[in-house]
Amino acid sequence: MFKIFKSLVLVALCFALSACFKEPLYHSQSYVFGTLVDISIAGESDERASMLANHVMQDFQNLHNRLHAWKATVANQPSELGELNAAFSNGKTPLNIRPDLAQMLLEIRTLSEKSEGLFNPGIGQLIGLWGFQRDEFTAVTIDAPQIKALVKANPRMADIVVSNQSVYSNNSALKLDLGGYAKGYALDVAVAYLRQQGVKNALINIGGNVIALGQHGNKPWRVGIQHPRQPTAIATLDLADGWAIGTSGDYQRYFILNGQRYCHIIDPRTGYPAQHMQSVTVLVPPQAANKSQAGVLSDVVTKPIFIAGATQSSRLAQAFGIQDFMLIDEHAHITVSKQMAQKLHWVNADVKFTTLP
Repeated sequence: MFKIFKSLVLVALCFALSACFKEPLYHSQSYVFGTLVDISIAGESDERASMLANHVMQDFQNLHNRLHAWKATVANQPSELGELNAAFSNGKTPLNIRPDLAQMLLEIRTLSEKSEGLFNPGIGQLIGLWGFQRDEFTAVTIDAPQIKALVKANPRMADIVVSNQSVYSNNSALKLDLGGYAKGYALDVAVAYLRQQGVKNALINIGGNVIALGQHGNKPWRVGIQHPRQPTAIATLDLADGWAIGTSGDYQRYFILNGQRYCHIIDPRTGYPAQHMQSVTVLVPPQAANKSQAGVLSDVVTKPIFIAGATQSSRLAQAFGIQDFMLIDEHAHITVSKQMAQKLHWVNADVKFTTLP
C-alpha cells in the first residue's frame, strides 16, 4: 500500500502537468518488482507511445523474473539469481551466467566497497530470516542466535569471484538479494532503450525510483517526495533531463512487533533492521558512460545513508558523488544538504529543517 501511495503522488503531479500543456501525454501503469510502475511519454502518438511503454514493461518483467531472489519462474524453475544462489551454497563450483548478470555483479561489488559494506546484497539469508522475502510482511520471531551466526559468517560481495561469465563464491553463507539494485538498473535499461528509439520526453517511476527524459511541455517534469508517515508528498522538485531520484524508507516494507517498527533495510554489521531513520532521498545527476548510471545510484545510495544515519550522510553521499539528499530521522527531524535545499518546494511552507553546510 505504501509504495502505491508514493506512485500516486507522482501520477497526480504528472496529470496536473498534462492539464497545463497541449503536448500529448501517454500514461501506462503495471505492477512489477513488487511495486507499481508508471511510465509517462510526452510528444508521441498514443499508438507509438503504447508500443514503447509495452516494450519497457516487458523488459522490466523479464528482469524481475531473472533476478527474483526467492520466487520460481512461471515454469516453476529457479530464477537465474536462484540458480546462482544455489551454486553459492554448494561450494566453489563455478557457474556460467549471462554477460549482463556478470557485469551487474562486478558493478555491485564496486558499489558495496564504496559504501564501506553497508550496501550489501550478499545478506539475502538475513533478509529472508527477517521475513522480507515474502509478498506479505507480518511479524516474525526474532532468532537472535541465527542472526548472530549469519553476521559472524560475514557474507560480502568481495566473496564473489567473477571470471568472464564464470562465477563462484568463497563464502557459502552468501545469498544474493538484489532488491536494492534491480529497480535502479531497470530505470537505466529503460532510458537507454527510449533514447535509442528517439524518445525525447518521458518519466519512469518504479515504486518511487524515478528518472526523467527531457521535459513536459516547456517545463521540467515535477515529482513528489513521499511523506514517510502520510499518504501525501512532503515536497516536490523539478527533475531535469537524465536526472534520477530515489527514496528508501521504513514505511515501504515493515512489520510492528511489541510496539517496535522493523523495516526491510538490514544493517549488515548487526544483522538487525536499521531503526533510526524514517526515509532517505537522493537526487542523482546524469553520469559518465563508464560509471554507474543515475538510475542505479538512485536505488543504491539511499541504503548506506539510511543505515549509517545523519552523522555519516555527507561522507557517504560524497563517496558516490552525490550532493543532493534529504534525511528524515526517527523523530521526524529533517536534514537537507545545501544543494538539495535550493531545489525543494515544500508542500507546507512552515516545515522546519536543518541544512548541512
